[in-house]
Amino acid sequence: MWCGVTGKGVRVEFVKETLVFTGEDSPMATLLLSVMCAFAEFERAPILERQREGIAVAKQHGVYTGRKPALTPEQARDLCERAAAGERKSDLAREFGISRETVYSYLRTTALAGVTG
Repeated sequence: MWCGVTGKGVRVEFVKETLVFTGEDSPMATLLLSVMCAFAEFERAPILERQREGIAVAKQHGVYTGRKPALTPEQARDLCERAAAGERKSDLAREFGISRETVYSYLRTTALAGVTG
């Protein structure tokens, strides 16, 4: 989080509290920043845990289904066949209106289905 950034030349400033941390601080200032980082991480962990629990409950009730696929099964099959034939991934991404990472995601999914299925 914040604790390692001052060593990289970042200046951390808390305006309301008039606290400034530059990395060239006293050991006491470094300790104070470390304690603040620890509390921030401590506060964040239960929030993430509750979020995961809420998602799990929503999935059980069929409410949380995730994002809809970018391509239809036919488009995905066409994409994979054309990529296997040697077409450039960036050209395919542009044509299908998706990112290159999404192209690779479809190719990984197809490769895994071929291995397991």
